[in-house]
Amino acid sequence: MLTKKQLDLLDFINRRVQRDGVPPSFDEMKEALDLRSKSGIHRLITALEERGFIRRLAHRARAIEIVKLPESLGGLASGFQPKVIDGDRPDSKPLAAQPIETAHATELPLMGRIAAGQPIEAINDAPPGIAVPGQMLSGSGKHYALEVKGDSMIEAGINDGDVVVIRETSDAQNGDIVVAQVEGYEATLKRFKRKDDMIILEAANPAYEPRVLPKGSVSVQGRLVGLIRTY
Repeated sequence: MLTKKQLDLLDFINRRVQRDGVPPSFDEMKEALDLRSKSGIHRLITALEERGFIRRLAHRARAIEIVKLPESLGGLASGFQPKVIDGDRPDSKPLAAQPIETAHATELPLMGRIAAGQPIEAINDAPPGIAVPGQMLSGSGKHYALEVKGDSMIEAGINDGDVVVIRETSDAQNGDIVVAQVEGYEATLKRFKRKDDMIILEAANPAYEPRVLPKGSVSVQGRLVGLIRTY
């Protein structure tokens, strides 16, 4: 049995993971639940982990994996299933023998590297492909993948060496994590905010200051919809 605050936090984390592919930061959780300090979030996170609803990934800053949902948030009844290796498949056909379409995977171009730190050029020519789960793809638009370099988004659960899945779009809402192109040539992965005629590219690491830029110098190249991590 979860308390209302525990249930609210689990619901918020799940909705943000479904929307962005990564969990929210502790500051965002604190703001969403209207708590005065992050210590209350730590207690709620610990309680959810002890009850088996979430798992904190070792040695990963702010990285949270949802293990299960209660029935009041949908649970298995509305299609939520933990992502496990031995998933639903016909017993008569080994997983290794299934074609990529049967496994619901899609090959995307791995376009190059994107900075989660200081901006670098993001797109390379002749990109290789990478297979990603079909459920990571958002809507009917074009998608591509980029390898992350740097640590400026670690509190959003995005680490150096991760591969991010991006849906091409030029639109972004405040709080979206986007590929932003600066001055027409350099690109970076940051949280997007718009204030009057300025654009704020905000890191998820207190070591990095937000970049405040004129609206005309920033163009959105895509929005984060998924993340792939190799251990």
